[in-house]
Amino acid sequence: MGNPQKTKGDNYERELAAYLNQKAYQGSDQCGRAPLSGGGFVGLTGGADLVGTTGLFVEAKRVEKLNFMEALRQAERNAITTRAPECPIVINRRNRMTTGESLVLLRLDRFLEFYNAWLLKEGYTRIEPIAEAPMVGFNPSRTGQ
Repeated sequence: MGNPQKTKGDNYERELAAYLNQKAYQGSDQCGRAPLSGGGFVGLTGGADLVGTTGLFVEAKRVEKLNFMEALRQAERNAITTRAPECPIVINRRNRMTTGESLVLLRLDRFLEFYNAWLLKEGYTRIEPIAEAPMVGFNPSRTGQ
C-alpha cells in the first residue's frame, strides 16, 4: 500500500483541478493534475502541481500544518527552475474544509496586480495600473530572496 500522505495530496490535486474546471473554466477539462507531481521531480511537467491553470503556477498542499513561507518559496523556486511565466501561488486545504474554503497564498504585489485588473474590469477605476511586469509572467526579482 502507498504512502497515505502522498495519496491524500494526489487526491487533493485531482479535487482541486476538478473544482477549478467547474468554477473557473465553465465545466471544461482545461486544468488537470500534472503527471509526476508530488514526487519531487521538476522537469517535463513544468514543476507545478496543476497544468492548464493559465497565469498561475499552482503548488497544492493538503496538510494541517503548513509552513507557508517554505511552500511559497518552493513554488517560486520551481517556477524559476522551469522558467515558467506564471504567477507562483500556494493553495492549501486542511481536514474538514471544503475545496472552496481552501486558502490561497501569493505575494502582496502579485495580489495587487490581480486586484487592480479586477477593479478596472468592474469599472471602479478607469486608469490602467502601471505594472513593473506583466501579470502573467513571473519576475524572480520580486520574491524578496
